Amino acid sequence: MIIIRFIIITVLFVIALTAVSIWAYKRRQKLVMAGAAVVWYIALYGTFIGFQKLEVNHQTYTSAELPKAFDGYKIVLFSDAHVGSYTGRNEWLLQRAVDSINAQKPDMIVFTGDLQNVDPQEIAEHLSTLSQLKAKDGVYSVLGNHDYDKYLLQKDGLDTQPCRETIALEKRMGWHLLQNENCTIKRGNDSLTIAGLDNDGDGKRFPQRGDVKKALQGATPFVIMLEHDPSGWRRKILPDGRAQLTLSGHTHNMQFALFGWAPMKLTGKEINGWYEEGRQSLFVTAGLGGLIPFRFGATGEIVVITLNIKH
Repeated sequence: MIIIRFIIITVLFVIALTAVSIWAYKRRQKLVMAGAAVVWYIALYGTFIGFQKLEVNHQTYTSAELPKAFDGYKIVLFSDAHVGSYTGRNEWLLQRAVDSINAQKPDMIVFTGDLQNVDPQEIAEHLSTLSQLKAKDGVYSVLGNHDYDKYLLQKDGLDTQPCRETIALEKRMGWHLLQNENCTIKRGNDSLTIAGLDNDGDGKRFPQRGDVKKALQGATPFVIMLEHDPSGWRRKILPDGRAQLTLSGHTHNMQFALFGWAPMKLTGKEINGWYEEGRQSLFVTAGLGGLIPFRFGATGEIVVITLNIKH
């Protein structure tokens, strides 16, 4: 159903662009013709070139609360892989991303949701590639809205349940899937908590299942929280006050930006990059892939975050 809709929308889009181009040519309206050319350029570039680009985004996070043993600790964050889009001619892109992540020699790898487009079978097809991810302290993940049963086929996200097959596949890959739970990472006598919420969206279009209290039971004083939807940061994580650093995805930075600016920023919501409130910070990645294989000015990325003590 989703694929059919996408094909129909794409065909209609092409027909509309063609009609405008023909009309503009006949009327010799240079401005309209230029506009049509720009739209064509964005569509073609974003599909055949922009989607194939990958950025390694290096970031530094500093906190006076970071345990001393974790000074210099390296985390690689990636999100929104949508591996169903890495089939056929795009399959090499996923392998490149995995190789790039491993090349960073991270202490920890974290994935913040939307591993599949619709069907867990998409993950199964890339199981050997995704299983290659390695880090000293392992790979930790949470579920995104696309990782819920029949999410795209239902009108109300509240009706969806975490996809059991998706969960089983992530565990089979050796990933530590965190569903409103946490793990403790130790370095000598020091430790920190890596916690993860189930997807916590608006409860209307996107599943809202995050339980901060449950996720942080027994947590250490320093917490890194994984949450797919960044809107959950203000809704639940900030009020709780215990997670110093939250990592999210979901927005894809709209997969479209001009000179670094995405129109989605007009919403005033947390879309891309760093956000701070007091001692709590949020980083939203632009993500790796997309349900629709298109990116223009919002390059797919992996993010290397180095933790440092703030003196």
